[in-house]
Amino acid sequence: MIDVVTLFKYLLILYGGLFAITNPVGAVPVFLSVTHDLSLRERREIATKTALTVIVTLIVFALIGQWIFKFFGSSVDAFAIAGGILLFRMAMDMLSGRLSSVKISREETEEFDEEVVTLEEVAIIPLAIPLISGPGAITTVMLYMAKAGSVAERAVVLLTIVLIGVTVWLVLCSANVIKARLGRVGIKVMTRMMGLILTSMAVQMIINGIKGAFGL
Repeated sequence: MIDVVTLFKYLLILYGGLFAITNPVGAVPVFLSVTHDLSLRERREIATKTALTVIVTLIVFALIGQWIFKFFGSSVDAFAIAGGILLFRMAMDMLSGRLSSVKISREETEEFDEEVVTLEEVAIIPLAIPLISGPGAITTVMLYMAKAGSVAERAVVLLTIVLIGVTVWLVLCSANVIKARLGRVGIKVMTRMMGLILTSMAVQMIINGIKGAFGL
């Protein structure tokens, strides 16, 4: 029998962790900078395509994660340690109030600003990939799915990804309001808060990986 309460708690934990990693609020300044000369309809179109790309990207990697482990001969525990180190690096950048270079570098942003791109390209790169669904988010959903012990838990992982996508859409559609309410300082403060949560997740991920690898 499925314990609905337990699954709901599991959903909240996964959602909180993935929200901290994707940090859609932190992507607001970038979203506004690349869409500053577009209409409201065009901004919503980009937000929709970005959210869908995030959902598809994370679901695909969540589903094929086990084959990736087998193909490269890597264990889940080894991947957890590597993923924890990656998330820790991201967290250090976020604690400084800036976008992680693991997600998107300054050079990539400058190259993007110099090019003429379509709405589809804006939605996919750099917004969806790698800004929101970057290496950290991809690594995390693969580990979530690998650690899921039942079909119900796997379904919760997929549902969490969909909810994150919906959250991304809501945040980007409300980007102007969020920036007006929080301001640049507020967004940086929230990014630091997400970084603190991400730090603890990264450390715990490394600890779990070490315990599993050495049978502790």
